[in-house]
Amino acid sequence: MSIKKNMILGLASSLIFLSMPVLAQDKLKVGVDTAFVPFEFKQGNKYVGFDIDLWDAIAKKMGVSYELRPMDFSGLIPGLQSRNLDVAMAGITITPIRQQVVDFSIPYYNADLLMAVKSNNNITKFSQLANQRVGLKQGTAAATYMKSHVNAKYVEFPNIDNAYLDLQAGNLDAVVHDSPNVLYYVKNAGHGHIKSAGENDSILPQKYGFALQKNSAYTAKINKALNDLKTDGTYNKIYIKWFNKEPSK
Repeated sequence: MSIKKNMILGLASSLIFLSMPVLAQDKLKVGVDTAFVPFEFKQGNKYVGFDIDLWDAIAKKMGVSYELRPMDFSGLIPGLQSRNLDVAMAGITITPIRQQVVDFSIPYYNADLLMAVKSNNNITKFSQLANQRVGLKQGTAAATYMKSHVNAKYVEFPNIDNAYLDLQAGNLDAVVHDSPNVLYYVKNAGHGHIKSAGENDSILPQKYGFALQKNSAYTAKINKALNDLKTDGTYNKIYIKWFNKEPSK
């Protein structure tokens, strides 16, 4: 075989090797919402929460390192599409529309919607929000659903914390968001002035998953790690830490 032919074959082999995903050596870029308690939020100089702990356990199972990239929720899916992110987590609801442009892991949390209202508000059903001033978080499944099902006066926020502040200030009649976030806010920041509503009017049951680039080489590995964490009890320990109860079966 000629030297020239050897060089060509060697170059081709190198290009093939470089094009292969080197999973174990990668430092994954993980997009995270700036504030979605109790899933991810800043405490001091670091981010904490259910998603943060669960992802850290998954990364250890996979043997990969990562860096968190905090951003508004509305930037997470575009970040995956532009390949600036490898993974995104923010209690992201798995929907058919999102599945057209990104991959999802198997579900890791079940939720629905609740309302946050002033303690003296007697509202119990979502239909009673018609013509009311209602805060939503931009880009969420909750926002999409509410705008197409209830004719209210909606105000959308990039950060749900600002919606709660407007509710406290009397600028909104209600905030509609995912149930775990509403319950956490009422318990830890409502100060007796805010309560949850709609528990007996459950709408939009949803499942959260980790979002990834379309056809990602990491999807199957994350799924395996998640299943392993559920089998060895780690998932249950993290769930109980943040929600004070066992996960539903």
